Amino acid sequence: MKVKRIVADMATDNLAAAMSFYQDVLGLSLLMDQGWIATYGSEEMMNVQISFASQGGSGAPIPDLSIEVDDVDTAFNRMREFGFQIEYGPVNEPWGVRRFFVRDPFGKLVNILMHKPLGDE
Repeated sequence: MKVKRIVADMATDNLAAAMSFYQDVLGLSLLMDQGWIATYGSEEMMNVQISFASQGGSGAPIPDLSIEVDDVDTAFNRMREFGFQIEYGPVNEPWGVRRFFVRDPFGKLVNILMHKPLGDE
């Protein structure tokens, strides 16, 4: 047996709020809409991963969800432009990522990150 995909499922009565944050700001595509469930994603190859943490790193709280982007500063600026609450960062972490934490419309703490190129300070 091989795991092919892991999907984060979040309960909400407001599917439109998900569209604003995950599609309009982050640019994910609506992959499935059954009226009661909407799934957003990317056509790009994604790795199967699941993380477990005892702390969030650098004294930060543990996020509910992590999303890797190709330009964290653009994502940060768009989140602020759309009025989403930034909780941490942006900051360059000692383990090679640049990240910030933001609250999504459902109160979930989302870690938006990008891996920094080697040697990039």
